Amino acid sequence: MKRKLKAKMHEELQNKQLFEKAKSFAYDYIDGIEEMNVFPDETALKGLDNFDESLPNETGNALHVLEQLNEFGSPGTIAQTGGRYFGFVDGGAVPVSLGVKWLSDVWDQCGGLYMTSPINSKLESVCEQWLVDLFNLPKQTVAGFVSGTSMANLCALAAARYQLLKNMGWDVNEQGLNAAPKIRIIAHKQVHASIKKTLALLGFGLQSIEWIPSDDQGRLLKAGLPELDKTCLVLAQAGNANTGAFDDLEFVCKRANKVGAWVHVDGAFGLWAAASQKLANLTKGIELADSWAVDGHKTLNTPYDSGIVLCRHPKSIRTALAANGEYIIYSDKKDPLMTTPEMSKRSRAIELWATMKYLGKEGIDEMVYTFHARAKQMAEGLQKIGYTLLNDVVFNQVLISTDNEARTKSIIDFVQKSGKLWVGGSTWNGKAVIRISICSWMTDENDINESLKVFESAFTSKTSN
Repeated sequence: MKRKLKAKMHEELQNKQLFEKAKSFAYDYIDGIEEMNVFPDETALKGLDNFDESLPNETGNALHVLEQLNEFGSPGTIAQTGGRYFGFVDGGAVPVSLGVKWLSDVWDQCGGLYMTSPINSKLESVCEQWLVDLFNLPKQTVAGFVSGTSMANLCALAAARYQLLKNMGWDVNEQGLNAAPKIRIIAHKQVHASIKKTLALLGFGLQSIEWIPSDDQGRLLKAGLPELDKTCLVLAQAGNANTGAFDDLEFVCKRANKVGAWVHVDGAFGLWAAASQKLANLTKGIELADSWAVDGHKTLNTPYDSGIVLCRHPKSIRTALAANGEYIIYSDKKDPLMTTPEMSKRSRAIELWATMKYLGKEGIDEMVYTFHARAKQMAEGLQKIGYTLLNDVVFNQVLISTDNEARTKSIIDFVQKSGKLWVGGSTWNGKAVIRISICSWMTDENDINESLKVFESAFTSKTSN
């Protein structure tokens, strides 16, 4: 590196002008989040074209780079940290988690080993203990901190694959999958797309799955659960992505435990119901499962990316995800890469720790239950307008439709283009529906009332009739 360039960057670190400007832009964004369009308008989207350029030949001006990003990037963002983003179960961000992330971004810790970040290792250990306690899981349960539930599912199912094959006398780490004994995969048809993706990545074709039916809420039909044995991997769900419905986890786990089958619970947003006294009944029996996947960046409102895999069989997950190398220096502390696929990884447990410490058990309970209360308010208001409610609002999901699919689709378009809120479209029982996910701490009663006004305008609009 030329001395001139090094001196330039060193000066940028020392004079702090770049960081002061970034702070100013961030404050402006925070102050305007409740007034900005929830989804960028056409002008903002067109502004993104300003990033279409060839890679410059010469070193640029750091302030100019930051100013370009703010001028054209900020308006092109989704206001998901506000109170009226109801799409894709994307949570908001608790203020303390943003502040801590700013600090930890400056630390820029590589979180794979204790030796590469003692602070991350310590906070992962603390969060692991807190989560086990909060969800009332078996004491020996270990956690891995990954990018999201998709990766958490991958880790858990890799552990299940290793252990189930090991039980049948086959070491998949040494012998691979060719000629391996068959694992029976039991899943109902409402499993999340990330589960299907994970199974494909692990070498299980979708045609090998024993599909069982679901009820009208997307719950596993207990009568359809086949006879299980020690070769079975059973996939259960805590929170259907459309309806929010929960499988009967106690029933499934007790059946599986009798024969040594492995139960994995995909609880991306729903597992947090276990932390709410009034909603914990939804997750009854989760402690009987073998592995779980959950996001922090959904219901807990940590910044992205924050996924967590939990497994009651430490040896299984550590062996399945083992990494060996002459240069790897393991410690007697928590070495995070033992329970994640990544060797180099962001120290994401820092924001998770800050969020959980700040909220505490009472705060988590209050926030989670408030999502449910706002969902009930939204559902009741939509029914009064004339929408058809398709789900029992047991958690934070609201699923609605109108008298015909074309009208439903036009209403989705109307609402999304309003800029006042954003909801997603989905398909339920083969028909177009409107899917509303409430999971931001900023969403209050007024946000729901203002959103209902938009839904009412959409319902009565000539373009939707």
